[in-house]
Order: sequence, then structure tokens, then C-alpha cells
Amino acid sequence: MSKSPGAIFDGAQRRARWAEAQDGPGNRRNPRPAPRLSRPDAADWLLVEEVLAGLRSRPKRLSPAHLYDRRGSQLFEAICDLPEYYLTRTETAILARHAAQIAACIGPQALLLEPGSGSSRKTRLLLDALADLAAYVPVDISRGHLLEAAGALQAAYPHLEVLPVCADFTQGIALPPTRRPPARVAVFFPGSTLGNFDSSQAVGLLERMGRTAGAGGGLVVGIDLVKDPAVLERAYNDAAGITAAFNMNLLARLNRELAADFAAGGFRHEAVWVPAQSRIEMHLVSLCAQVVHVAGERVEFQAGERLVTEHCHKYTDQSFAAQARAAGWTPRQSWTDPRGYFSVQYLEKV
Repeated sequence: MSKSPGAIFDGAQRRARWAEAQDGPGNRRNPRPAPRLSRPDAADWLLVEEVLAGLRSRPKRLSPAHLYDRRGSQLFEAICDLPEYYLTRTETAILARHAAQIAACIGPQALLLEPGSGSSRKTRLLLDALADLAAYVPVDISRGHLLEAAGALQAAYPHLEVLPVCADFTQGIALPPTRRPPARVAVFFPGSTLGNFDSSQAVGLLERMGRTAGAGGGLVVGIDLVKDPAVLERAYNDAAGITAAFNMNLLARLNRELAADFAAGGFRHEAVWVPAQSRIEMHLVSLCAQVVHVAGERVEFQAGERLVTEHCHKYTDQSFAAQARAAGWTPRQSWTDPRGYFSVQYLEKV
């Protein structure tokens, strides 16, 4: 029988158990600090420090990882179905059309690792094509959302070992033990999530993925391509206001978890194309001069001041290949849609 997806593997929990075994209950010669669990619903001092550091910077900024609490994850799933948001439909069509070729690149008996797995909807296209998969490891920072998605996948693929890991994938991932030793590790990173990172951060993330995959490992990654700015801006400023709600939910999360007092009507959503950086920038714009308190710290906003919540970089084939090679990956094959909106790439770690 497969291990239940309810048994989440949390790197911090494993380190805590190891520390307890090393010290023993009566051993205080080398006391260790309490471990930090990878939980988005429990604010701790690391989260506080990260948020406050961003609010002290110029311009003020917050990590897009904080957008994905349970409500944020639900809103993002709704965004993926919007008519303006071409990314999900286009990438899904590419994966559906070329799943067999992608599976052939990955090869048999692989461990499929998916950082930021979300609902794992696209993953099923690969799972259907990977008949001899050793295990599937979804990784997500939203614990509840991860459990729901992993449970649904386990039910749909009862013979597949599904091993969910609740963690911030940007900090590196410790692979859980599997029943069957995998022949290789393949990372599945769809959704153009890589575009949320500035160039040096993206290279660092790809390097960490390479260390996890190891020599001979593979990476299937989705990247959004440069196109008409009007198409791009519509995708992040939908008529239904779902993206705006997704962005504004960040303030509600800070109010709930960090004792902040952001006024619901004090900010508006904005998403603009910045050609010099080849990216969409998502902002929360202060509608007036105001003072907000976050975790006991006073934060001043001027009227019209922008709080940066997300960057969404867009690539050319050449710019992405250069970034991948800088991180130690070799591009092997790519697939795109008829309009040239999106690309799925297969890379190898050599």
C-alpha cells in the first residue's frame, strides 16, 4: 500500500526528531533552538522579520510567497480559469499535446518532484504518461491545500507513492525516503513560477533544484514568453477582479497573522508591464497618506505609494537558455503553442 498523503514530510520536523535523538531528553550539553516548522498559518519571528524588512525597504516590497495562504491558493486556482489568464490554458494544452515526449525525456522509474504544486492539476497529464513512476513528491507552503490535492491524487493513482512535503521550496527541499529507489529525480516546475524571481534569484533557485535532482536529473519547466503588453496587462487585471482580490488578500493575511491593521479600503490593486525589466509588476497602491502597524512596528505610506507584491518575468528562448546554463542546466528540448505565448522546456543536469 502507498503511504497516506496525510503523512506530510516536513524537513523541520525531521530535523527536530534527529536533534532529540542526538541530545536525549536529559542531555543539555548542546541545547538546540526550537525548530521552525514550515507552516503558512503560524506566524513566527522569521516571518515577522522578513515582512518588516520588506516594509522598511525602498520601494516597500513583500515576497509573493506570502500571497499563498489557504484563501490565496483558492483565489489563484480561480485566476487560472479566467478568460484573460491565458497562461494556464496554454501550458496545459502544450503538456497534453506533448506529454508522451516529455515522459520519454524523463525516463522510467523516476521520482517526480513538484515544487509549489498547488492543486497538481497539470501534474495528472504527466502522471498519465509516466507509467513506471517511482514516486511523486508535491511540495507546497499551504498545508491544507497540499493535503487536499495530495489526497485527491492518491485516490486517482492508488498504486503511486505520493509523498507530500510541506515546505517553502525556495529554501531547498529534502527528499523523503521512497519504497522504490528512483532511477533519477525529475523536477516539474510549471506555471511560469520561475518568472516570480529576479534573475539572480532565479539562477539561485535553479541551482538548488539542480542539487536536489543531482547529476543526470531532469527539469520540466514552464516559462511565459514576451508578447503584446496589452495581452500581458489584461492577464493580471481581469475584469472580474479576482486578481485584485488575490493581491488584497495579502493584507488580510498580515492583519490576521501579524496583528497588522491595514484598512481594507486603503489600497488598490495595480499590475503594469515594465519593458526595461521584461516583467509585469503587481503592486498595492496606497490611496491616501496613512500609518499602518505591523507586529507592533509603525509603517508610514504616502498617498500613491506602491507596495510591490510580485514580479512576473517574461522570457525569450535565448534569455531563458542563458539563465538555465548559468545555473548548471543544459536545455535539451522545448515545446510551444501555435501563437508562441508559452514554452515548456526540458533541461538536464550534467
